[in-house]
Amino acid sequence: MTAPGSLFTEMLLLLAGAVIAAPIFKRLGLGTVLGYLAVGVIIGPVFQRITDTEEVLHVAEYGVVFLLFVIGLELKPSRLWQMRGDVFGLGPVQVLLTGLALAALAFETGMATWQGSLIVGFGLALSSTAFALQLLNDAGDINSRYGQRSFSVLLFQDLAIVPLLALITVLAPGTEEQAATPLVDFAIAIAAIGAMILAGKYLLNPMFQIIARTGAREVMIAAALLVVLGSAAAMQMVGLSMAMGAFLAGVMLAESSYRHELEADIEPFRGLLLALFFVAVGLSLELEVIVDHILFIIPAVIVFMAVKAFLVYGLCRLWGSSHNDAIQIAFLLPQGGEFAFVLFTTATAAGLLSSSTASLLIAIVTLSMALTPLGSALAKRLMHGEAREELDEDFAGAGADVLMIGFSRFGQIAAQILLAGGSAVTVIDDSADRIRQAANFGFRIYFGDGTRRDVLVSSGIEKAKIVVVATQKKETTNRIVELIQSDFPNVRLFARSYDRIHSLWLREKGVEYELRETLESGLLFGAKTLEALGMSEARAEEILQDIRRRDEERLQIQAVEGISAGRDKLFNSPVKPEPLIKPKRISVQEDAADEVEAGLSLGKW
Repeated sequence: MTAPGSLFTEMLLLLAGAVIAAPIFKRLGLGTVLGYLAVGVIIGPVFQRITDTEEVLHVAEYGVVFLLFVIGLELKPSRLWQMRGDVFGLGPVQVLLTGLALAALAFETGMATWQGSLIVGFGLALSSTAFALQLLNDAGDINSRYGQRSFSVLLFQDLAIVPLLALITVLAPGTEEQAATPLVDFAIAIAAIGAMILAGKYLLNPMFQIIARTGAREVMIAAALLVVLGSAAAMQMVGLSMAMGAFLAGVMLAESSYRHELEADIEPFRGLLLALFFVAVGLSLELEVIVDHILFIIPAVIVFMAVKAFLVYGLCRLWGSSHNDAIQIAFLLPQGGEFAFVLFTTATAAGLLSSSTASLLIAIVTLSMALTPLGSALAKRLMHGEAREELDEDFAGAGADVLMIGFSRFGQIAAQILLAGGSAVTVIDDSADRIRQAANFGFRIYFGDGTRRDVLVSSGIEKAKIVVVATQKKETTNRIVELIQSDFPNVRLFARSYDRIHSLWLREKGVEYELRETLESGLLFGAKTLEALGMSEARAEEILQDIRRRDEERLQIQAVEGISAGRDKLFNSPVKPEPLIKPKRISVQEDAADEVEAGLSLGKW
């Protein structure tokens, strides 16, 4: 039994190691996960400062539990239902094919009997949920297309632990009664999941409503911990993983009004315990086993990870993933998982594996975990640079008074004004990076191509009072405007204009309001420069308003008479600056917009 003083010292060592290693490894571009692993190896196997690794690992496993709860909070049941093809299609095929392939390799090498080899193969077919999801979180890719597909496979792998544990009972020598228990266990597990779903739907929200009325912050935190740990314990009692229970609880609360508060309450526990989990994996690495069997372990790790990555890549391509997505998934999921420890330990107790074989397998799994961050970084070198990342289109909850298409800098500024004025805004954009960045600042943006009619309908164009087209390229803006005016003629259109000619085109199309993207900022900049030169603010504002008025008058004339009309509007202007350089003539057809814009400030007309 560990003395209290030594326990306190061990905790200080773990915390100090994590605090030192995480920033260093992050700065080196190796990621925090590898830093935590290195700390565990140094504190445990190298210097032997902590020897009771099982106790640390048992506590640290709650980091995975909290991680799955937080992920569940981000997944609404409707979204989870959309993932069913990957969860119950790709997931089972991956586990089955990978398990059989690795089982054949284990049997050919003489590692175990055919029964034991099956357990070895299926145990290695499972990946580490903690490692994979942490890497996705660090990269900000949890909501990407490949991130969602990876999560779907991991979710099924967590579900697969129940039938795999039952398989051990079937394969192990025993009585008929023992062989009949898997069906009973499976039925109990299904009933427990159903009970969890019902409890989440009808009990959790009322409970949090009652607690919220008390106004006691600490009680809310205690309730959040109770839900996570209680659901985890309930699933563990029926043979399912604790992480699965926490995930289901999170999904049931995904549409709750308390979701964000719960996530904020759980986040500190999740981060700290998950870091402790990675340290504990490093602590449990048996260096002496690796050294004694180095000639077997190193090739075994390479072959097992290569076979798994190859099969995952092929299956993802078969399921419609792009090369880049399939490569990222293959290099994210080649390692063994934490559930392999459970399977191999149970198989050893059942007589299917020897203790020495189990130790070798645990060393192989642990080493594969340690190599995962490096493999994930290597994947980027095998990706094709031209592919554009896409996210799944999910328009649940879309539909507002204003539909904004495009969320670059122009759209972001306009959206802030609308939100500050109390207007509801639905925003769609086709940039995955922009969507992830906007999510960090609290914006809810839907992934979608605004040039597609089905996307516009799904995003609520038929409910919108005004559609704002704020896309960057004028060609894209033109396509969207023409599509909307053709299929939704009653919609009021506000559009971002690229230049003067584009403004004239938009007006010709009957767009209700257009604004050149640089006009107002240029006018304001010029007025502020005049003030800095000593002009009064009132006089600078007067000039600004005069230029704006004359520009609008000329636009109206040009809309009728052509791009070269309306020069007298500038000749009569009170502002007559001389050009800095002699202006060159440029073609009216191609660059007339730039000439006219320049004429406003240089007085060339």
